[in-house]
Amino acid sequence: MPPMAFNGIVTKAGFMNKTVTVTVSRWVMHKLTGKRIERSKKYLVHDENNVLRQHDQVVIRNCPPKSALKRFTLEKILKSPETERESARARRIQEASPSLSQTPSSSAQTH
Repeated sequence: MPPMAFNGIVTKAGFMNKTVTVTVSRWVMHKLTGKRIERSKKYLVHDENNVLRQHDQVVIRNCPPKSALKRFTLEKILKSPETERESARARRIQEASPSLSQTPSSSAQTH
Protein backbone atom coordinates (compact mmCIF):
# COMPACT_ATOMS: atom_id res chain seq x y z
CA MET A 1 0.00 0.00 0.00
CA PRO A 2 1.44 3.42 -0.91
CA PRO A 3 2.08 5.86 1.94
CA MET A 4 -1.02 7.90 2.71
CA ALA A 5 -1.54 10.74 5.16
CA PHE A 6 -4.90 12.28 5.99
CA ASN A 7 -6.03 15.27 8.03
CA GLY A 8 -8.98 14.51 10.26
CA ILE A 9 -10.84 15.26 13.45
CA VAL A 10 -11.01 12.91 16.43
CA THR A 11 -14.68 12.00 16.88
CA LYS A 12 -14.41 9.30 19.53
CA ALA A 13 -11.70 8.97 22.18
CA GLY A 14 -11.35 7.36 25.58
CA PHE A 15 -13.58 4.35 24.99
CA MET A 16 -10.86 2.01 23.71
CA ASN A 17 -7.33 1.68 25.02
CA LYS A 18 -4.72 3.14 22.61
CA THR A 19 -7.39 3.60 19.92
CA VAL A 20 -9.36 6.61 18.68
CA THR A 21 -11.81 7.14 15.85
CA VAL A 22 -10.83 9.83 13.35
CA THR A 23 -13.24 11.19 10.74
CA VAL A 24 -11.62 12.30 7.49
CA SER A 25 -13.77 14.53 5.25
CA ARG A 26 -13.25 15.47 1.63
CA TRP A 27 -15.19 17.41 -0.99
CA VAL A 28 -16.20 15.87 -4.34
CA MET A 29 -18.12 17.26 -7.29
CA HIS A 30 -21.45 15.63 -8.15
CA LYS A 31 -21.37 14.14 -11.66
CA LEU A 32 -24.68 15.58 -12.86
CA THR A 33 -25.30 18.73 -10.86
CA GLY A 34 -21.72 19.88 -10.41
CA LYS A 35 -22.38 20.75 -6.77
CA ARG A 36 -19.82 20.11 -4.06
CA ILE A 37 -20.66 17.22 -1.73
CA GLU A 38 -18.86 16.41 1.51
CA ARG A 39 -17.85 12.77 1.84
CA SER A 40 -16.44 11.42 5.07
CA LYS A 41 -14.93 8.18 6.30
CA LYS A 42 -14.04 6.98 9.78
CA TYR A 43 -10.73 5.30 10.58
CA LEU A 44 -9.57 3.56 13.74
CA VAL A 45 -6.20 5.07 14.63
CA HIS A 46 -3.51 3.76 16.97
CA ASP A 47 -2.72 6.29 19.73
CA GLU A 48 0.19 4.78 21.68
CA ASN A 49 0.14 7.19 24.64
CA ASN A 50 -3.63 7.90 24.82
CA VAL A 51 -3.00 11.63 24.36
CA LEU A 52 -5.81 12.39 21.89
CA ARG A 53 -9.11 13.91 22.99
CA GLN A 54 -12.33 14.58 21.13
CA HIS A 55 -12.24 17.43 18.56
CA ASP A 56 -8.44 17.31 18.14
CA GLN A 57 -7.26 17.95 14.58
CA VAL A 58 -4.65 15.36 13.62
CA VAL A 59 -2.58 13.94 10.78
CA ILE A 60 -2.78 10.16 10.47
CA ARG A 61 -0.58 7.88 8.36
CA ASN A 62 -1.11 4.32 7.19
CA CYS A 63 1.02 1.60 8.78
CA PRO A 64 1.16 -2.18 8.98
CA PRO A 65 -1.94 -3.60 10.69
CA LYS A 66 -2.01 -3.05 14.46
CA SER A 67 -5.21 -5.06 14.94
CA ALA A 68 -8.12 -6.40 12.90
CA LEU A 69 -9.42 -2.90 12.06
CA LYS A 70 -6.53 -0.52 12.85
CA ARG A 71 -4.44 0.38 9.82
CA PHE A 72 -3.46 3.94 10.72
CA THR A 73 -1.26 5.54 13.36
CA LEU A 74 -1.05 9.07 14.75
CA GLU A 75 1.59 11.17 13.02
CA LYS A 76 1.02 14.67 14.41
CA ILE A 77 -1.49 16.69 16.44
CA LEU A 78 -2.29 19.88 14.54
CA LYS A 79 -4.69 21.53 16.99
CA SER A 80 -6.09 20.51 20.35
CA PRO A 81 -8.89 22.69 21.77
CA GLU A 82 -8.59 21.14 25.24
CA THR A 83 -4.84 21.79 25.41
CA GLU A 84 -5.29 25.35 24.14
CA ARG A 85 -7.97 25.95 26.78
CA GLU A 86 -5.67 24.68 29.55
CA SER A 87 -2.74 26.80 28.37
CA ALA A 88 -4.94 29.90 28.11
CA ARG A 89 -6.19 29.29 31.64
CA ALA A 90 -2.62 28.90 32.91
CA ARG A 91 -1.63 32.19 31.22
CA ARG A 92 -4.58 34.00 32.82
CA ILE A 93 -3.67 32.65 36.26
CA GLN A 94 -0.04 33.63 35.75
CA GLU A 95 -0.99 37.14 34.64
CA ALA A 96 -3.37 37.53 37.58
CA SER A 97 -0.97 36.22 40.22
CA PRO A 98 1.71 38.98 39.88
CA SER A 99 -0.97 41.66 40.18
CA LEU A 100 -2.32 39.93 43.31
CA SER A 101 1.14 39.72 44.83
CA GLN A 102 1.83 43.41 44.10
CA THR A 103 -1.45 44.66 45.57
CA PRO A 104 -0.86 43.52 49.19
CA SER A 105 2.73 44.76 49.22
CA SER A 106 1.73 48.18 47.89
CA SER A 107 -1.11 48.45 50.43
CA ALA A 108 1.31 47.43 53.21
CA GLN A 109 3.63 50.28 52.25
CA THR A 110 0.89 52.90 52.41
CA HIS A 111 -0.23 51.91 55.94
